[in-house]
Amino acid sequence: MASKLHSTVPRAEDHQSSPQKESLPLPKANAEAIEFLKSFQTMDLQQLLFSETLDMVSDTGEPLGELTIDVKKGKYKEELGVILRCLIVHASSRGFLDKQLCGNSLLGYLSEKMEIMEQHSQEFIKFCVLPMERRTTLMRQEGQLAMTRMVKEGEEVKSEVSVFPLNSLAGFISEAANLVILRAMAWRRTVPSNARFLALDTEGKLCHCTYQFLGSQKFQMDHQQAEVFIVEQTVHSEEGIPMSCQYYLFSDGHLARRVQVGSPGCCIITKMPILREEDETEPPPVFEKKPLAWEEDVELYSRFLERKEELRVSHSSYLRHHPDAHALISDFMLFLLLRKPADVVAFAAEHFAPFDMLRPPSPSLRSSDRPSPFYQPPIAIKSPSSED
Repeated sequence: MASKLHSTVPRAEDHQSSPQKESLPLPKANAEAIEFLKSFQTMDLQQLLFSETLDMVSDTGEPLGELTIDVKKGKYKEELGVILRCLIVHASSRGFLDKQLCGNSLLGYLSEKMEIMEQHSQEFIKFCVLPMERRTTLMRQEGQLAMTRMVKEGEEVKSEVSVFPLNSLAGFISEAANLVILRAMAWRRTVPSNARFLALDTEGKLCHCTYQFLGSQKFQMDHQQAEVFIVEQTVHSEEGIPMSCQYYLFSDGHLARRVQVGSPGCCIITKMPILREEDETEPPPVFEKKPLAWEEDVELYSRFLERKEELRVSHSSYLRHHPDAHALISDFMLFLLLRKPADVVAFAAEHFAPFDMLRPPSPSLRSSDRPSPFYQPPIAIKSPSSED
């Protein structure tokens, strides 16, 4: 199981935050989106943990690179040292775009409720004249989500920090969470089409995100055929054009094809994966309670007689070595049968009271207000002088 120590990413207060447009309130997710994310609290996430690889190809079928996605369980150490269980999502791609080397990587740490704990992403294009690189880091810090963005074009570097209060991020889906949620949708065969989630656009601005079910179709690979579940995710940027991506998913969450709308290429598998089926939980076996007829069992009855004889010999030996015990019990039984008291317990307590070392001595003369035969601890009374 992988583990993760807390990152040394600079804190949000160490940077100068980018100016926010106070006149425009932050978008909010609707109730359907929030309820959908809450459903992960009761879902078995084990079935979503696997690694997969797809090939990046052009629209003419020319190979361009490779895409890998891996989801596994791990541990995350918070800022205060608390270790939490989490999902570790790692995705990376590397290939060529117009014969220029490009790629991106993603490393995210998610809670079991799909909440982002920490995420690092990088994109680059190695243009000969003006290479470009963009890095984004998300970090939960003291009730807020800090986002650090760095854009490098050639030798020019621009960076900014934005801070979002966590109480305004209900229904937020990070890039890492999106990859896990898609697998869950395939398992459940359900897409929350009326849900409006929150996401970050390419410029790091908070905006709405939606999912739409596009239907099912047969997918064939190497003389094998299986049905795929098609989901389209759209990030509705408030300042730019919407970005849509279509995912073709098998029933167990494996990705068969990924298409960026408007892109000349796509990602597709080259080998049919072994599809997993949901394990059927069998009810625990029920064992009927049978009466134990130990008297009929020769071995148990023999052990009973042996134990009975051991106790008889032990008790007889003790009474022989302690004749006073026999005399004490005989004396009590004699008085009990002579007086025949209604309350046997109170009579026994009074009879054996003189043997109590903690009990104060009884007065020589009898009183009509007879004290209780049961021991009562003395009550400590403070004198007035002790308060001074």
